[in-house]
Amino acid sequence: MTTAGGLGWAGIVRLGVVQASLGAIVVLTTSTLNRVMVVELALPAMLPGALVALHYFVQISRPRFGYGSDTGRARTPWIIGGMAVLGAGGTLASCAAMLMAYEPIAGIALATFAFLLIGAGVGASGTCLLVLLAATVNERRRAAAASITWIMMIAGFAITAGTVGAFLDPFSFERLVAITAIVAAIALVATVLALRNIERNYATSLPAPAADEPQTSFADALKQVLAEPATRRFAAFVFISMLAYSAQDLVLEPFAGAVMGLTPGESTQLGGTQHGGVLVGMLVVAFLGRFEGARSNVLRNVMITGCLGSALMLLTLAAAGFARDGWPLAATVFALGLSNGVFAVAAIGCMMGLVSEGRRQRDGTRMGIWGAAQAIAFGLGGIVGTAVVDITRYVFGSVLYAYSIVFISQAVMFAIAAWLAARLTQKPINKPAHAFGVDAGTA
Repeated sequence: MTTAGGLGWAGIVRLGVVQASLGAIVVLTTSTLNRVMVVELALPAMLPGALVALHYFVQISRPRFGYGSDTGRARTPWIIGGMAVLGAGGTLASCAAMLMAYEPIAGIALATFAFLLIGAGVGASGTCLLVLLAATVNERRRAAAASITWIMMIAGFAITAGTVGAFLDPFSFERLVAITAIVAAIALVATVLALRNIERNYATSLPAPAADEPQTSFADALKQVLAEPATRRFAAFVFISMLAYSAQDLVLEPFAGAVMGLTPGESTQLGGTQHGGVLVGMLVVAFLGRFEGARSNVLRNVMITGCLGSALMLLTLAAAGFARDGWPLAATVFALGLSNGVFAVAAIGCMMGLVSEGRRQRDGTRMGIWGAAQAIAFGLGGIVGTAVVDITRYVFGSVLYAYSIVFISQAVMFAIAAWLAARLTQKPINKPAHAFGVDAGTA
């Protein structure tokens, strides 16, 4: 059954609730548990860093989850199942932190298993959610849908951090485990309710294959999708752009303190300024997406503009270190965040539009490849960014040169990403989109 016109705004917000639920669990594992391990347990900072990196690298399995949803001809079970696994992993990670206080080795082993579950849960749920969003949302609403769902994910971060922070004091490990379990349960229930009937009413699916029709193996399906030039180009774009994007996360605030002389409070406010710019950039893309017409490639052009704007602002930051006094650092960082938000959400919108362009019944596998490229880039980004700072500081003996080289390197990566994006072509908006390989243009 399908409903004309595609998913409405209320339905898009419902899918945004799923994204917010995913973010609510992730922020506990990557932020709160990070602090607990380093401060309360006095463990090396590299331990939570390695666990977070592990949860990214596990997401190389995203194509396999997407393939599973392709062959099963349904995304909803994979989203709900992924959320359940994610919640279980988050709760186990809290238990592991409590165990580390008494049995460090056993606690680290349990945490490793927990973060494997977290990565798998994010991979399954996140990949299939994006495919479902692409299959149910009308083309003209895709930019706004991408903005809404990602803004809601950020809201999930913020609301969870604020709420959990209020309930965690006075701190105890038992309280941490209980709160994490409650958040995971709420996220799972919210996901189930938000997804109810959406796929059945707004996406079409292929009939079951004939009994004598051979089932394509995952390896063959992966080879088929990787043989598509557009898929490979977009995967390269996602990897390069997201590597540049994520590498700045652990570099910007130390640069503000070590080079620009800002206090810890001022550098933290600077991070807030950047996130504010990202939010505005997302809203800009939602607005510009309204003007996408046949053959206009608006989203692709916005994505290129965001990449070039990010490159320009990173070069400007490199110059700011030499000027220092009087440099409008806050304005520069806001503009960087704005460009980041524009490119990131436009890329998601383009991803939703391109996912059905290619071999039929491979939407999930194709989205999984792009999601894996993004996850690997995020896993490497923080490591590469900070490592380059340390190496260049040692070689040149100057913290200013070290950060400048990092910013220039990121700018070059964004410029390469813009070139890759320029080589992408999108079909006219009036061409039917495919959900599981059949026409969903009237969904």
